[in-house]
Amino acid sequence: MNEASAPVRCSWCGTDPLYVAYHDDEWGVPERDEARLFEMLCLEGQQAGLSWITVLRKRERYREVFAGFEIERVASMTGRDVDRIVTDAGVIRHRGKLEAILDNAKAARELQETEGVGLGAYLWSLVGDAPIVNRFRDLASIPAQTELSKAMSKGLKKRGFRFVGPTTCYAFMQATGMVNDHFQSCFRHAELGG
Repeated sequence: MNEASAPVRCSWCGTDPLYVAYHDDEWGVPERDEARLFEMLCLEGQQAGLSWITVLRKRERYREVFAGFEIERVASMTGRDVDRIVTDAGVIRHRGKLEAILDNAKAARELQETEGVGLGAYLWSLVGDAPIVNRFRDLASIPAQTELSKAMSKGLKKRGFRFVGPTTCYAFMQATGMVNDHFQSCFRHAELGG
């Protein structure tokens, strides 16, 4: 495909093939699968203080060491598992962030047991069970957090989740299609209901 006919994308994804594929195929697509939502919530927490491409490059290893992000399997992991994982160069070796994945799995399981609702149903209820379509033109227009991401963060923290601040929650909402923040000029904006 020549440059003149190349689709217009959000500028943040650059030209790295992994990042472009993530932008084109995943980012902003409404996700309802429990394990995928749990994965993205945890990986967004891993990003804190880092670039997303760093996490994206390590995602496959995270999937391997955290049992495909199956909530029950991760909830049964222990500190010994963290001791082993923290030495793995294939993940971000921050003990607190790694322990948070286990704590988040336990919190997700507790949400189901005490409130009778799965993580996905809970999270999607916060946005009225439908994607919010924004009409941003450039990166400077996109907020780092919103009132909704603040409410999500507060609700998750109250339920025992960790590394889920308002900025992390907004990035999660963008990644999982709870909000469509593709630029208006991006070909994905219209494809995702913009």
